[in-house]
Amino acid sequence: KYTVLPTLMTNKDKLSLSELVTHFINYASSHHNIYYSEKIASTFIAGLATSKILILEGISGTGKTSLPYVFGKFIKNDATIISVQPSWRDRFEMMGYYNEFTKKFNETEFLTSLYDASYRTDINLIVLDEMNLARVEYYFADFLSLLELPNSDEWLIEVVPEQLIGDPMHLKEGKLQIPKNVWFVGTANNDDSTFGITDKVYDRASSIVMNEKAKPFKGQMLETINISYEYLEELFKTAYKDHEISNKNLVALEKLDEFISETFQITFGNRIINQLYKFIPVYVACGRSEIEGIDYIIARKIIRKFETLNLPFLKNELETLLQLFDQLFGKNQLKESRDMIAKFIKQI
Repeated sequence: KYTVLPTLMTNKDKLSLSELVTHFINYASSHHNIYYSEKIASTFIAGLATSKILILEGISGTGKTSLPYVFGKFIKNDATIISVQPSWRDRFEMMGYYNEFTKKFNETEFLTSLYDASYRTDINLIVLDEMNLARVEYYFADFLSLLELPNSDEWLIEVVPEQLIGDPMHLKEGKLQIPKNVWFVGTANNDDSTFGITDKVYDRASSIVMNEKAKPFKGQMLETINISYEYLEELFKTAYKDHEISNKNLVALEKLDEFISETFQITFGNRIINQLYKFIPVYVACGRSEIEGIDYIIARKIIRKFETLNLPFLKNELETLLQLFDQLFGKNQLKESRDMIAKFIKQI
């Protein structure tokens, strides 16, 4: 009963990243009547390569919770869906706590899923549904800090203050190591009933905006697959090597960073640079274009922060930025970033 569960893959399971995208969206369509575009599926998989935390945000009814749910079905390991409660103020409400009166630990589904993953070798998704009903930086603060540490051996989260006889096998000195094969996927509705998600959270996560439903299509009847964490990691590492960002775009990004930093006092920073080097190669390996991947990072990581600026005094600077996009990346490229800036200008 203490044996780690192996993930047995056959040749039909050993897909490339682009095949993984195609198989997933066809599986979702044919088995669940849920439709995702290649872009959304590619962004999701590239997001897994970029961060252990993903945020799916947008209006209600666009399939945010369904995406990790169906992906879990596709890889034969159901996603655990946790409903975030508005009362959550710290991690103990999410993970559970030791009751001094009953001398029992009040275990939560979140902690059970986290612990179960330490006995598995496949991919595990824990979904924090409507994560911004409470303040994310309160109840998830420890995870935000730990998952940034480069050495996964240091991802130790305290469950109880001391070790006791009879503690679970993988609980060492009251601490549980967050398994490398776990991803946390938060869904967020942006409305008046929720808290805003802070830059501290956004900067550490991969965020995907889902404001539109994909058009229905008749998908091929493709079956589920077995996929191990190690196999997925190898796909990511191969992508990093085979699809490095072109020197031309690296120079363009450096010039863009200089302009935005001087003009708007917002910079890419080391964290976003590291995410660029991970997200874009995997996004390209999924079958998408490099410039589209760059657009995603600029829009979600940089332009989004413009909302906090005093925009009525920055109309000229925003128009200059649009011109700079054309000079650095080509006419009418970076569509998502351009649309966000155009929206800001329109509001002025």
